[in-house]
Amino acid sequence: MEEKHLICISCPTGCRLSASRETADGEWKITGNRCPRGVAYAQNELHDPRRIVTAVVRCDSELLPCLPVRTDAALPKRFIAPLLNRLYQMEVKIPVKCGELLLADIENTGVNVIFSCDCVK
Repeated sequence: MEEKHLICISCPTGCRLSASRETADGEWKITGNRCPRGVAYAQNELHDPRRIVTAVVRCDSELLPCLPVRTDAALPKRFIAPLLNRLYQMEVKIPVKCGELLLADIENTGVNVIFSCDCVK
């Protein structure tokens, strides 16, 4: 029997979840959740873990050496390190607006990178 332990981050309760594979079909049995969101969180985390990515990119501003950026949706974890490497090598030209697109459709996931603030100087 394979077993994994998770802490749910879907709400502030932070349920301690146990996931076990007891059947031949490979399905995970989730216990420890106090609401249905815990089961959904565990299933996603076990099958296709995703995260919102926040980072900074260099810019040519006199006021700010770097600008904050983020993904507009959760990105599969396997794409995070390559995305961060790409972002940390970039230098953007100002002006930029909050919500403006920096990178589109990362690795064909439909997830975009957008600016998190305005910068005009």
